[in-house]
Amino acid sequence: MNKTSEYRFTIISPVYNEEGNIERLAKTLGEYLEKASDKSICVLFVNDGSSDRSLELIEKECAARERFFFISLKERTGLSGAIKAGFDNTFSPLVGYIDADLQTTPEDFDLLLPYADEYPLVMGIRANRKDTPWKRFQSKFGNGFRKMFTHDGALDTGCPLKILQTPYAKRVPMFTGMHRFFPALIQLQKGGKMMQVPVRHFPRTAGVSKYNALNRMLGPMKDCFAYRWMKKRYLNYEVGENNLN
Repeated sequence: MNKTSEYRFTIISPVYNEEGNIERLAKTLGEYLEKASDKSICVLFVNDGSSDRSLELIEKECAARERFFFISLKERTGLSGAIKAGFDNTFSPLVGYIDADLQTTPEDFDLLLPYADEYPLVMGIRANRKDTPWKRFQSKFGNGFRKMFTHDGALDTGCPLKILQTPYAKRVPMFTGMHRFFPALIQLQKGGKMMQVPVRHFPRTAGVSKYNALNRMLGPMKDCFAYRWMKKRYLNYEVGENNLN
């Protein structure tokens, strides 16, 4: 039995070459689990083929903490692939994720959780972003172009703090770059709706960003055409009578 099925909410943390952040990440997540409003929460680290000591450090932290689990991908897949691997290996009713750089805080999951039973997607909006003006411009450009195509109403799809109802998360068609389109992809599903909640944002204190102008601006532009293709062909169905159970 998958151990995440014993919990109500699984926090996925995708990790790629974050050895400078792992100890702080584990400490912060561990402290959150102890004081969270919902005690039925676990953490699933997804090592995305790191080439540094990230996996070694993750294994150490998981051995020391009861509610910490991990999977390690044999080669790097990118953020979308790591998130999908997390979704595929989560069996709690709710699944969320947070970036390993801790520019958002797990404490703010408590702001999202009250809406998670009603909304298939609850996502943060980064208030008072602590990024450089150039990085904010790149994100704003990419977000604006995406909204023109999707009309999904998402104010900050790049915020790395989200909670999804697991059945919806597992039905999201995932390709490289599709993590930027969660609001639009959730809304393709029957009953798909979202809630947006302001959350805090902090500067990065260790490591370096794995993203640059090309994947913040040009990536979303290319992916918009892929989304438009999927939208016209997306299938919704509901199972009625059956004898599987």
